[in-house]
Amino acid sequence: MTIVIAVDGTAASGKGTLAKKLAAHYGFHHLDSGALYRLVALGVAEAGGNPHNEADALAAAKALDAVRCEDPAIRTAEMGVGASIVSAHPAVRAALLDFQRSFAAKEPGAVIDGRDIGTVICPNATAKLFVDASPEVRAHRRWLELKTKSKPPAEAEVLADIMARDERDRNRPVAPLKPAEDAVLLDTTHLGIEAAFAAALAAVAAKVEAARG
Repeated sequence: MTIVIAVDGTAASGKGTLAKKLAAHYGFHHLDSGALYRLVALGVAEAGGNPHNEADALAAAKALDAVRCEDPAIRTAEMGVGASIVSAHPAVRAALLDFQRSFAAKEPGAVIDGRDIGTVICPNATAKLFVDASPEVRAHRRWLELKTKSKPPAEAEVLADIMARDERDRNRPVAPLKPAEDAVLLDTTHLGIEAAFAAALAAVAAKVEAARG
């Protein structure tokens, strides 16, 4: 059975960075599942559709080209909001389910970060993390990323978006954002990248090594 590390958590909590570092440490494949939903949002925008319209979002999901996961166009604040909107559509989540599970089967292992990896996509994952931090800290981190753009939003605006996204993600009817019952909770509010990685590695190491035999 392929080793899978599921890293779920809130926006800008550091889950993506931790997932990448865990993948590099173990030599596993890495998937940012959030990039898939950002791609769907971008597809809707490029088609002149409405992310709130499930049919528009589903059409974009079916036409998704995963090669574009590295496209910087998906990393804007607008696409982040769009991703949260399209991800609430059950049909969109169903359309992306097989892709994510196929990725999880890659040898020698996979690290996938998102919001429902440990609860829905890979409920039998080898190890699970749920990463969080205070909304204010997460908003500041996201603002630092966005302020390098040509028209950065105000930090207060970023905080409002973060909190609105949390509300949508936690209360959507399908695959709401919540920790898996067997996930290790990791609060990165007061942790730098290296300290957070050390904590993440300590949380999954025993299960990964046991699975490796």
